[in-house]
Amino acid sequence: MKLLYFGRARIGAVAYLNSKPLIEGLSALAPEAELQLDYPSRLADRLAAGELDVALVPSFELFGNSDYEVVSDACVATRGAVLSVKLYSRVPPVEIRRLALDEGSRTSAALVQILLAERYGVRPQTEPLPLGAGVGDSTADAVLVIGDRAMHEPAERFHAVWDLGSEWLDWTGLPFVFAVWAGRRESAGGKLDEALAAARDHGLEHIGRIARREARSLGIPETVAREYLTQNLHFHLGPAEQRGLKLFHELAVRLGFAPRGVELVFRSCAAV
Repeated sequence: MKLLYFGRARIGAVAYLNSKPLIEGLSALAPEAELQLDYPSRLADRLAAGELDVALVPSFELFGNSDYEVVSDACVATRGAVLSVKLYSRVPPVEIRRLALDEGSRTSAALVQILLAERYGVRPQTEPLPLGAGVGDSTADAVLVIGDRAMHEPAERFHAVWDLGSEWLDWTGLPFVFAVWAGRRESAGGKLDEALAAARDHGLEHIGRIARREARSLGIPETVAREYLTQNLHFHLGPAEQRGLKLFHELAVRLGFAPRGVELVFRSCAAV
């Protein structure tokens, strides 16, 4: 594997299955970089605090900081059902008054509130669902869970179960981008963008190996892990993904979830 980046960048990524293809070969491609794993929301906080140079953060984080830019065309996106981001509702969506939001990702939290507001005119009271907690740990009308936990169906029966990737596509006709590689405009440049893209390409070439390894640790069938990585997820930030991200941004601003005046900047992506 060709070395692409020799800087000492501090790179943050998530440990979820959905990001494994993006970091599979990163240590070999950027041997002097320091790769750190954490929850998405914590990575966002650490990037904002200057503790990381580049991080795979929830896409929503781009909306609140005019100093951020997307530094790679590698991402975590979906063009339909995503499987790992779900809303479990005990009542019809129009009757949701209390909504528990997984603390792991602010993107999914904003997305579900946008869908409820735009489609049902509902703006429920929200409360946190602590990291590591499950649907049964909350008594809210509806509970949002993300990541590997969302791939295990709870025993409880629900009035409605939303896969947020499907809901977004059905409503907008566009892909949804859950996470992007982001950094400050003066942050690690050079060939880091090439290393991140090459790591993605390497991971996709070895998706079977990743699926076998991660399925064992997650306690899910290998076929489920493979289908998730190859059919539910998409890892290229192309023009359609950028349009979906821009629409998400516009809606977040309109509904007051994000401030006005922040421009989305794509450093290493094909123009829309």
